[in-house]
Amino acid sequence: MNSILTGRRILLVEDETLISLMIEDMLVELGCGAVTSAATANAAVGLVSRQAFDAALVDMNLNGTSSRPVVEALAARGIPFAIATGNSVDDMWGDFRDRAVLRKPFGSDDLSDVLARLLRTERQSSIQ
Repeated sequence: MNSILTGRRILLVEDETLISLMIEDMLVELGCGAVTSAATANAAVGLVSRQAFDAALVDMNLNGTSSRPVVEALAARGIPFAIATGNSVDDMWGDFRDRAVLRKPFGSDDLSDVLARLLRTERQSSIQ
């Protein structure tokens, strides 16, 4: 268990139900306090506007629809996020190419590492 993840509120944006359930289980095992899931960009943007999250994991492609509105909403609120994709990173949106990418399929260790890196970076930014 990664202590930086303990009690954290994570937004998971994933359209594949089985993958979403698998990632939710991983996040709970890693110690996250709350995992909120959304399967569509509209649902996720609504959640971002109404709830507080420590970090997010966003699938790049939601049932054939871009999740760009989600990452734009997260960036506007200053919520750190990683993009999960099985696609080429060449398909990434230009202004978000510098964001953390979690290549599918991934395991619990990869997920933990990416989220811990996001949260450490976010914590260091808030200290400065």
